[in-house]
Amino acid sequence: MLVNIAVFSYATAAVAFVFLSVLLLTSWRGRLHGMMLTSACLLSAAWATAIAYHVASGLPLSFLTDAFGILRNAGWAVFLIMLLGPLKPAEAVSVARHRPFVVAIAAFYLLLIVATVYFYWAGLNPYGVVAFVTSIVGRVAMAVIGMILVEQLYRNTPPKERWGIKYLCLGIGGMFAYDFYLYSDAMLFRQLNPEIWAARGAVNALIVPLIAIAAARNPRWSLGISVSRRILFHSAALFGAAFYLLAMAAAGYLLRIFGGSWGTFLQAVFLFGAVILLASVLFSGTLRSWLKVFISKHFYSYNYDYREEWLRFTRTLSDDGQGLGERAVQAIAELVESPGGGLWILREPGNYEPVTHWNIPVGQRIEPAESAFCRFLETRQWVIDLQEYQASPERYGACPMPQWLSSIPKAWLVVPLMLHRKLFGFVVLTQPRSKVKLNWEVSDLLKIAGNQAASYLAQQEAANALLVARQFESFNRMSTFVVHDLKNLVSQLSLLLSNAEKHKANPEFQKDMLETVDLSVQKMRRLLQKLSAGNSMEQPVPLLIEKVLQQAVADKSVAEPKPVLEIQDGSLEVLANRASLERVIGHLIQNAIEATPKDGQVVVSLAKKEGTAIVEVRDTGHGMSAEFMHERLFKPFESTKAAGMGIGVFESREYIHELGGQVEVASSETNGTTFRVILPLYSGNDAVEKAVYG
Repeated sequence: MLVNIAVFSYATAAVAFVFLSVLLLTSWRGRLHGMMLTSACLLSAAWATAIAYHVASGLPLSFLTDAFGILRNAGWAVFLIMLLGPLKPAEAVSVARHRPFVVAIAAFYLLLIVATVYFYWAGLNPYGVVAFVTSIVGRVAMAVIGMILVEQLYRNTPPKERWGIKYLCLGIGGMFAYDFYLYSDAMLFRQLNPEIWAARGAVNALIVPLIAIAAARNPRWSLGISVSRRILFHSAALFGAAFYLLAMAAAGYLLRIFGGSWGTFLQAVFLFGAVILLASVLFSGTLRSWLKVFISKHFYSYNYDYREEWLRFTRTLSDDGQGLGERAVQAIAELVESPGGGLWILREPGNYEPVTHWNIPVGQRIEPAESAFCRFLETRQWVIDLQEYQASPERYGACPMPQWLSSIPKAWLVVPLMLHRKLFGFVVLTQPRSKVKLNWEVSDLLKIAGNQAASYLAQQEAANALLVARQFESFNRMSTFVVHDLKNLVSQLSLLLSNAEKHKANPEFQKDMLETVDLSVQKMRRLLQKLSAGNSMEQPVPLLIEKVLQQAVADKSVAEPKPVLEIQDGSLEVLANRASLERVIGHLIQNAIEATPKDGQVVVSLAKKEGTAIVEVRDTGHGMSAEFMHERLFKPFESTKAAGMGIGVFESREYIHELGGQVEVASSETNGTTFRVILPLYSGNDAVEKAVYG
């Protein structure tokens, strides 16, 4: 059993030192101190690996393990000596004072290595002189020298710089102190204690995080490595859980021994309760918060790993799920371990209104934008500590706080959300799970986070306003098209009434009048159906375009000049909605009639050309200028007619484009206008897909 423990112990140390060595090598930039630190870690890894291999193989410790042990101690001693020899001219006296001591240490290690090589090479009794020199007295001397070097390093380091080396001294000093304890005990009892020796590897593994932290802290000899706060947090939690389980296991073992007939029962119940307690503690948000704050406060020069915090902050704001406002509150609150908060944003009436909350109720507490509280946040841009305000309100210029703040449970901080130097809103946070001191670093981070959150929230507000504007635009556009269609119907019926007095006795006119009224009623019914159906898509179907043209021309037959229809090929089929295409052609004919004098001519023709149907509407009216056609013709709400709305041509072109066709126009102010509608012919499923989606 003890053999397995020793293998595990030294193998763990080997893995830990290898990991640290790899981290150092990947970050090394040629610094001498870093090279020596890496060498000492590699020698320690080789030493632990050699011992683990010999124990696992059942072999006695050999020259290899002794040699690596001496080299490992020598490596750490050299590293400490290098740190003891500062290069500053002002400390030259200190260097001169340490020089004899350094020379003596170097001579001792050299003599120890030579003696070990000689005794093994000469084949002398390994349990005689060699054991005495290398394993007992020599090891004690190396441990003493190591502790002296650590003490000298710490004592000769200026107090303001000890922050960078205290964990290094604690780790390396602890390693040499344990060696001194191990070999002093061996000298006293004339043999190594196997339990203490087996635990030596695990003890060495525990100093690796301390060395890594020191390497990351010290600006003079670190290699640019960075110990992740997350890794340190999980490592601390893991080590704590491991020690707790070991202690509980020992307690359970004692209960089993001294519990008599109840021993097994008591052990099982105790261990189950211990595991449940551990799980409860590990999942405790308060404990996790305390551990994070403790690590940041005592192991790092800054409270935050800004890269990790900013990645987490932006990730929280960008995630889907709950609303952006709630995510913004959560992202800001997590920076200070706060479990809840509320968000206030400026609204149109000029008040800051609560829009969302996270884990706390905020009610309908409204703050006027012109209040002294809001003006203070906007001008000073301070993070307000409500507890500090209660103790010393003069620090905030005696600015009155809103009465409703005191009604929010455990209200702690007010964080302003600034956008373009204006107060966009503010966040109220509750007291943190563990105590967090609001210093300049925390305050600056909260202000920057508030500004970033304000930009996200303002973008969302703008997007919502744009969505509403687009909905109104869509509604207004639909209303405009409806009014345009009604205008055409009114124009057609007005023309009918104007001719009724003159031709009311004519049977042909009466027949045309009834047909026109019937068509107008049908169109108005279709218009009502379209409004009721909303924006549902009209499905195109194959239809003979000749029939569409005949109906469109017949609808305008009561007008003057009466349009003339010319069909060159009556078998042409296109894919379209009949009512929509008829409305497009009818609009072009109506425009031609209105632009042409009564003695003029309006001609509608149909022809086939290269797989397309070409519909032309020609008139001999006043025409359009080139500037108008280029700048204004196909723009909505642009028209040459006094009562025109400028919608018909735009709507016509848009629908023809949906069918995969084109609208061309040629006009001059003396020769009239020709509109040419080019539509792809229907020829099966491929043509359907091309016309609808192409």
